[in-house]
Amino acid sequence: MILELEQDNLQEIIDQNENVVVQYSATWCGNCRIMKPKFKKEATTNENITFVIADAEKFPESRKLANVDNLPTFAAFSGGKLKKQVQTNKYDVLKELISEVTSN
Repeated sequence: MILELEQDNLQEIIDQNENVVVQYSATWCGNCRIMKPKFKKEATTNENITFVIADAEKFPESRKLANVDNLPTFAAFSGGKLKKQVQTNKYDVLKELISEVTSN
């Protein structure tokens, strides 16, 4: 499942789902646009994870959950807690983050 935040409610999504991976991005971020289709592709092959795209500029409370200070940032939450976050534009690093979430 993939969700695109329309309001600053990421905490609710994390509380309602066991495993969540978030792509923090912004409309001006070129690397974010490059990674978005790859992120969406991962969502189709990992049904036990909720994938969320969050605009880091529009949703400051959601951004605080992973201490985002660079884009794109990917954050993995498991059991309601931040497990790991990475700032990357490399697909293999994203895949590694996702595999860590699934290996609880």
